[in-house]
Amino acid sequence: MTPSYLVTHSGGFHADELLSSVILTRLFPEAAVIRSRHVEWTTPATDRIIYDVGGQYDPIAGIFDHHQRGAPVREDGRPYSSFGLVWKHYGADYLAALGVPEANVSSVHASFDAKFVLPVDLTDNGALDPSIAGELAGLTLPALLETLKPVFDAKEPEADDRAFHAALSIARSFVEAGIATQDAKLRAEALVLKAIDETGEGHILELPMGMPFRAAIVRAKADHLLFVVHPRENDWCVTGIRRADEGFELRADLPASWAGLTGDELERICGVEGATFCHKGLFVAAAKTREAAFAMAQIAVEQALS
Repeated sequence: MTPSYLVTHSGGFHADELLSSVILTRLFPEAAVIRSRHVEWTTPATDRIIYDVGGQYDPIAGIFDHHQRGAPVREDGRPYSSFGLVWKHYGADYLAALGVPEANVSSVHASFDAKFVLPVDLTDNGALDPSIAGELAGLTLPALLETLKPVFDAKEPEADDRAFHAALSIARSFVEAGIATQDAKLRAEALVLKAIDETGEGHILELPMGMPFRAAIVRAKADHLLFVVHPRENDWCVTGIRRADEGFELRADLPASWAGLTGDELERICGVEGATFCHKGLFVAAAKTREAAFAMAQIAVEQALS
């Protein structure tokens, strides 16, 4: 079905139908977005896709609501919002339209669903309380998108629709960037796995550039690796490897005596010519050359293993 209309509810908008609109308007750019609660628009027909309104979930009929009794849930029982339903049925096509390689579509679809779509679904359904984010609660994506709604006393008849379409372009940027990140992680994984194989049993992994590396290190069960070295635009970087996805604890810290030092003072303390910087948190350092970066990493390895 190639719809002529993409129908969602009128009035104030939320993240779920806004993000659903990102997916659908990319796939069906010629379709008009209709924001209405009138039954003549929210009744399934062959010329439309309806989402977040209408009181039904019937993908064959092209309607994707989640507010009704008996609304669909995931295999683990957690609820869908309209975004999750649209992503379930149209996400793979959307990824292909963005140019994600066919071999990566399934992995990117699943990872984006888990990291981006699911939190929106849970928040929209009240199954996840944003307050768990503490002081960051107001900076979650659903909260930020809702700040783009008109203020309460904006009385112009088209205020909601204008704000919706303005917010749509912003939401699109977040979705496309999130997908690009997930796709890039897969490209990086292949490079990191190759580098791990070349490193053998050494404790220092050299990469050709900065890139996500932890997932590949975990996948390869390369528990012997302690530091990563790679070039940057004008220097070289020495980076620690986090023990877990959450938190900042490293497999090994850089030497405590280097913390917060730069330039000549760092060179004097660590004994490496070309050492330029060490973060006070001891998770990253920099050097002018590859040789200096490896020398710093080797000192850090020796301290960690002593």
